[in-house]
Amino acid sequence: MRRLTILALALAFITPGAVKADGDPKKGGQAFRACVACHALEPGLHLSGPSLGNFLERPSGSAKGYGRYSPELKSAGFEWSPAVLDAWIEAPEKMIPGTYMSFPGISDPVVRADLVAFLMIAGAEDGVKRVVAEGLIPASWTRSVAPDPIGEGSPSNRIVSIRHCGDSYFIETEDGASYPFWEKNVRLKIDSTDTGPPPGVPVVLGAGMRGDRISVIFRSIADLSRLLVEECG
Repeated sequence: MRRLTILALALAFITPGAVKADGDPKKGGQAFRACVACHALEPGLHLSGPSLGNFLERPSGSAKGYGRYSPELKSAGFEWSPAVLDAWIEAPEKMIPGTYMSFPGISDPVVRADLVAFLMIAGAEDGVKRVVAEGLIPASWTRSVAPDPIGEGSPSNRIVSIRHCGDSYFIETEDGASYPFWEKNVRLKIDSTDTGPPPGVPVVLGAGMRGDRISVIFRSIADLSRLLVEECG
């Protein structure tokens, strides 16, 4: 019953005939710039939002390997179409109250029509190859803001010990160097995907123009728990 209620609400928000049928996918590719901070087109590459690769082939809220959908969107299960996309892009929160998608929407119907025209190509099977081949977006946009793989790192950024004392982190790298950092300038992160560091070997990466801010990347929570200690002296 809950799923039917949410689906009815989503479909009721779609105004018949409101979506323009003559969108320009080339202009839509430029409008896609508003999406690349959260969504990649490469299939299976999930960022803060799910991959849009092949999204037209699946019901809403069902991308394999993505676990951050709101319960409301996950249970809605509607099929994507030009009219549905238009309503979603116009106002996600109004279409599906409770959605986690923090996007205010696009009020201009012409811009929406262009973006929908682009997404109807990009979100189909092999769409990511097509939009690049047709020059609709640069190839780099297909991965959005996905980080480059860290790989094995180097002795200068592979961490052998990291301890916290007072308001500081003290980090020793494999080349024997040791650095103190103010705790508020250190970000501890997990990258459990293929772009992360090897298991058991966290790495330190610069994260500020002045060189005083860093990110420490662990492969797993287990690595963080084992390698990070509270110790002074």
